[in-house]
Amino acid sequence: MKIEVWSDFVCPFCYIGKRRLETALENFPHRGEVEVIYRSFELDPTAKKGAHSDIHALLAAKYGISYEEAKAMNARVGAQAQAVGLTYHFDTMIPTNTFDAHRLMHYAARQGKMAEMTERLMKAYFTDSKDIGDHETLAELAEEVGLDKADVLAMLKSGDFADDVRQDEQEAAALGVRGVPFFVLNRKYAVSGAQPLEVFAQALEKAWQEEQPLTLLNDGDADDAVCEDGACRVPTQPAQPAK
Repeated sequence: MKIEVWSDFVCPFCYIGKRRLETALENFPHRGEVEVIYRSFELDPTAKKGAHSDIHALLAAKYGISYEEAKAMNARVGAQAQAVGLTYHFDTMIPTNTFDAHRLMHYAARQGKMAEMTERLMKAYFTDSKDIGDHETLAELAEEVGLDKADVLAMLKSGDFADDVRQDEQEAAALGVRGVPFFVLNRKYAVSGAQPLEVFAQALEKAWQEEQPLTLLNDGDADDAVCEDGACRVPTQPAQPAK
């Protein structure tokens, strides 16, 4: 079973939703047969690098609310994060453009490190107050998950993996994704938002059941009236009428 997750590294509900999905998967009996792939989505492609803006002020301006109202809103989100074991430091977060971070995620995927890189980038932003728009910072984070720092810096200075990011975003638009996190199971079912744990559990079970082969209702013994491999087996006992 394949689960594709469209998300952004600066989306607070994306990190919460990621944890809830992971918890649901921990309790899913077929976890070993589930592949999770992360897809790129930029909440604000026009965001600037190096601005080091106050996240509360940005939120207040965006929604036309007071600074204190923005802080209270972020505190409520922080409480949701804490409930799933995450720590958000809104006062010291560094809002930035995430395009290069997404390119790094795709590069890491080529090295078999997509899951590790995605987790490290989210933790870096929400918990560690790192500037994930800065190339040097991104390279250091990549090194922490086992990637070569010099190779990552060289990649970031190039335009490599930009097409991968854009392709993910185009696919999101084609699927009708307007916000993240957005979880797609087997390209048939979708879960939008950081839903409660039981929603993810139900979605996993439904998608799993529908991709399984037919369930045989009889015991399939050798005395079946069946033809296979160019021959037919004749039952030794007459079929019993249904009751």
